[in-house]
Amino acid sequence: MSEGPTAPRRSVQWLVWTALAATIIGITIAFVLSKQKRADPTANVASGEGTTALDQLLVITPGLPSFTLTNHLGASITPSQLSNKVAVVCVIFTRCAGPCPEMTRRMGELQRVIPPDLPAKLVTVTTDPEFDSPEVLKRYAARYDVNGERWWFLTGNKSDIALLAREGLKLVAQETKPEDRVNDADLFIHSTVFVLLDKKGRLRGSIESTEPNFNNKVLQAVRKLAREP
Repeated sequence: MSEGPTAPRRSVQWLVWTALAATIIGITIAFVLSKQKRADPTANVASGEGTTALDQLLVITPGLPSFTLTNHLGASITPSQLSNKVAVVCVIFTRCAGPCPEMTRRMGELQRVIPPDLPAKLVTVTTDPEFDSPEVLKRYAARYDVNGERWWFLTGNKSDIALLAREGLKLVAQETKPEDRVNDADLFIHSTVFVLLDKKGRLRGSIESTEPNFNNKVLQAVRKLAREP
């Protein structure tokens, strides 16, 4: 007879502990999600919330390092030729079978979207200068209807390119070791972001090529930087 009241009490205790465990799990999940959102400020960009690296346009670097490169038309290019112009820059290589064609297509869209009266220059730097000669880049550029006055493809000394990518643009451009290559075109690991330089050659922001509303965000950033003295 003494067992009768015990069974209901155990059932109640089981329900209480189950509810408590569910509450703890729910709090834990909510905490983890909130940490993830704080860690990734661009997590809500697609829905119109949050911020991107182009919103504040803070000064990130003091300016461009010294370099002399050659564009796809054979002209020598130095930092002085970017002075007083906003520059949108990315790195690719013409033998790339990965993101490079899409990045070049994106730059082509910017060539159409950014008004020609803005003091802006589009710059694509190769990470494969030993293959990407001015002649190769010229043929590659022709496939994307490049206006050579507004959009440069640059090649040159490998050390100059590495210095520009690392110090001036804060971009990764690293040769893939032969033993790590998955195919013949897997030659380089490089960033897939576009960076913006102000009229003094200072790095002011970056944006992923896959960012929602990419064209409009870059255009608005270029307009802001073009208004600066």
